Amino acid sequence: MDVDTLYRWKNQILEYQQQARVTPPSEQVALFDLAPSHCYPERIDPLQLQMQSMAFYRMPADYPGEACLYFVIDASASIILYIGETCRSNKRWKGVHDCKEYIASYQDLHHKYKLKTAVNIAFWWETPQRREWRQELKQYLILKGARLSIRKTGLSGDNLLAR
Repeated sequence: MDVDTLYRWKNQILEYQQQARVTPPSEQVALFDLAPSHCYPERIDPLQLQMQSMAFYRMPADYPGEACLYFVIDASASIILYIGETCRSNKRWKGVHDCKEYIASYQDLHHKYKLKTAVNIAFWWETPQRREWRQELKQYLILKGARLSIRKTGLSGDNLLAR
């Protein structure tokens, strides 16, 4: 991928994600009064979560972690690169993870063109404990922010926001 294509790709992603952040969700009318869900996906704003180093999983931890959604973000460009879910936040990244390869390719490409990155990770802890519900929530957030065709990037790894 040449530098111009990289810039165009990042601008497309940024514009789309910004639009997705400010576009109000369509409202569904309920016949009954329902208790509001603590997992209302429109209230999750990954760019407002506390960022941590991508080396977080190398820190000593005496427990396997908690269920969460996680967001890999390039803070220098304000774009979400990856959305994932896990039931063990401290263990998920210790082994093989496709996202590690994708992020390495992303950073290598930026280094090649001497472009700044600030790739970090943010966690959203108020996620459902049931895996199916976490996956549904993750999928909703992916579809909300990734309706572009981004598989044609030339970077290794799957869809930028998938998993």
